[in-house]
Amino acid sequence: MESWMLMAFDSTQQALRAEMLLEYADIEIDLCPTPKTITAGCALSIQFPKEELASVQQIIVQEQVEIRGIYYKDNHDRYISIER
Repeated sequence: MESWMLMAFDSTQQALRAEMLLEYADIEIDLCPTPKTITAGCALSIQFPKEELASVQQIIVQEQVEIRGIYYKDNHDRYISIER
């Protein structure tokens, strides 16, 4: 999962909604615990392949899913936020 990105949420409802929308769009995802280093109001995050970033962003915007942010891991295993 080296080339995976992580999307964090402020509510479980938004995380589960995003999960449903991304699965419907046939995007490979993994529901996982939110890392302690990421401050979010929800304990659930979604990991997805980096190659799917544009599709994920499009769905999030179109469906008005509220997210805390999208992150990637740097070479030191730190999560870095990207701008959407």
